[in-house]
Amino acid sequence: MSAQDLIDEDEDPATGDPAGVLEARIDAAGVRLDKALAGAFPTLSRARLQALLAEGAVSRDGVILTGGSAKAHPGLYAVALPPVAPATPQPQAIPLTVLFEDADLIVIDKPAGMAAHPAPGTPDGTLVNALLAHCGDSLSGIGGVARPGIVHRLDKDTSGVMVAAKTDRAHAGLSALFAAHDIERTYIALTRGAPSPATGRIHTRIGRSTGDRKKMAVLKAGGREAITDYVVQATFGQPAKAGGAPMAARVACTLHTGRTHQIRVHLSSKGAPILGDATYGSGSPAIPVRAAIAKAGLERQALHAAVLGFVHPVTGEALRFDTAPPSDMQRLEMRLADL
Repeated sequence: MSAQDLIDEDEDPATGDPAGVLEARIDAAGVRLDKALAGAFPTLSRARLQALLAEGAVSRDGVILTGGSAKAHPGLYAVALPPVAPATPQPQAIPLTVLFEDADLIVIDKPAGMAAHPAPGTPDGTLVNALLAHCGDSLSGIGGVARPGIVHRLDKDTSGVMVAAKTDRAHAGLSALFAAHDIERTYIALTRGAPSPATGRIHTRIGRSTGDRKKMAVLKAGGREAITDYVVQATFGQPAKAGGAPMAARVACTLHTGRTHQIRVHLSSKGAPILGDATYGSGSPAIPVRAAIAKAGLERQALHAAVLGFVHPVTGEALRFDTAPPSDMQRLEMRLADL
């Protein structure tokens, strides 16, 4: 079991790229330059290309280009990727909602919008920065300089309970628990439609999508085993036709593995993607659901890590933490209940 096996849960796939020069020939003319570049260099996002253009890192036939809104012209394009600076997180006094803390570990209720640790595009303002300020020298260094104390992760826009280690012995013990899947983890999701049947197990293999390296997908071969149990706790909005799916649902998902974006991929594979999920939410919710999302102010996937239970790796105490979804999900559920 590798270190990556222990911490890949629910986090965005890495978006960093190695230093060097990428080259591609573009024959199209007249389209926006940043759009043409995104098609020619699929491993780079449009936002990343726009930043590289602004830095003078993009050229056509040896001539430096600027401004992504300019029109593309045929030619050989080169993108110079700067070396990735080693991440050395600095302490930042960011408020934390601490659910439990002792000399060995800390349990927090992570807000949506906070990344677990620094990564390309998120150099600071992360949980690691906050923990370094809160815990000081006690924070475990296992896991590398960039993510001290981190033994599992939540996606940046997923809220909920996380545990971090403050000592080496706690880090080793927590890592062993996650490796053995000896952790209770339940998430609450608000979905478009509802998975059918109302209770079930999704057992697949998940790996990086062959069509988009920044997405994960259910694979017929390869990838890694992924198991999610789910229960539809409530449905909202009458089906458009008899026997059809409701407009939305509240679904509790229990993880038995912790693959990247596991719940988001699994629910989408059941035809019930998480509301607000721009990556895996294929299709559009019903008009009343879209209106409810807008009025609730939800600007992320409606996914919350509600329950985390485990045996303290040092004291042997049984710990269990249960938190309610944050206000944006609560507002949305209230509006969905009125459908």
